[in-house]
Amino acid sequence: QVQLVESGGGLVQAGGSLRLSCAASGSIFIINGMGWYRQAPGKQRELVAGITSAGITNYADSVKGRFTISRDNAKKTVYLQMNSLKPEDTAVYYCAVRRGNQYDYWGQGTQVTVSS
Repeated sequence: QVQLVESGGGLVQAGGSLRLSCAASGSIFIINGMGWYRQAPGKQRELVAGITSAGITNYADSVKGRFTISRDNAKKTVYLQMNSLKPEDTAVYYCAVRRGNQYDYWGQGTQVTVSS
């Protein structure tokens, strides 16, 4: 069984910063990619950022230049540093990991609320 435990969400004013963390544990020995998704009320879940085992990153256009994804392979942990937060970044953020080409394990989600 694989568990993803997220932390770091909360309430912040516009322009502020938050750092999300997600640690994977259990029977997972190969992690190809790790990523963060988010889902705002009434909207579909969207990919925010992803990072491969080699450290190659990709970002949604809406967060480029403001968010940074990183990972610690030894700790099976992925981070999302979020700066210059905007009210439209308000959502539940989910971390995910993939062994192959598709994300197949998900965290429980952590709420990020940005007030104007």
